[in-house]
Amino acid sequence: MALVYRPMMQLSGILFSLLGWVLSCLTTYLPQWKNLNLELNELEIWTMGLWQACVVQEEGGMQCKDFDSFLALPPELRISRILMFFSNGSGLLGLLLSGFGLDCLKIGERQQEQKKRLLLFGGMLFWISGITAIVPVSWVAHSTVQEFWDENIPDIVPRWDFGEALFVGWLAGFCLILGGSLLNCTICSTEVHPSSVRYAVAEQHDQCQHLETETRP
Repeated sequence: MALVYRPMMQLSGILFSLLGWVLSCLTTYLPQWKNLNLELNELEIWTMGLWQACVVQEEGGMQCKDFDSFLALPPELRISRILMFFSNGSGLLGLLLSGFGLDCLKIGERQQEQKKRLLLFGGMLFWISGITAIVPVSWVAHSTVQEFWDENIPDIVPRWDFGEALFVGWLAGFCLILGGSLLNCTICSTEVHPSSVRYAVAEQHDQCQHLETETRP
């Protein structure tokens, strides 16, 4: 089946994947994975990320402190660091591979099979990047919900809540998976070039003329 809008789908897939990769990198370094509001001092908001903890004050701005030890972090934050790095790396590799496999790129225009393989590998890497971005964000969100509703913790103890970085991470994973899906959908289609159409029409016209000359008495 010929797909008329194949270059447009490839471009949309690359743009969604690029947006997802940028958001994934942003999620990795944002300190707002968890938020904490203190009832005793409502002017301060504590935030926690993968690399540092910050306190936001209305008068003094934001002050952050890096974590002293990687091993001292909770398990979800330690593994989230590794997974987010893997997500960023696989997303970058997917952008490089799928970029060389685009039809609009004239390099390797005669090697269509290799360009399809590059698109396939790039789309699969975007899927892996999206999944490895969603998993740590969802894990931190799940642990936050469990701690928030833990009955063993006294009610007077402040509870951590969802931070903005979690929503950015979910959006990043969705964009990466959508971009990879669009790229892989174009592999199953065949593009009809205008030059090929003109050649086929001209060849059919020549065959009709040849048949007419043979059938004349």
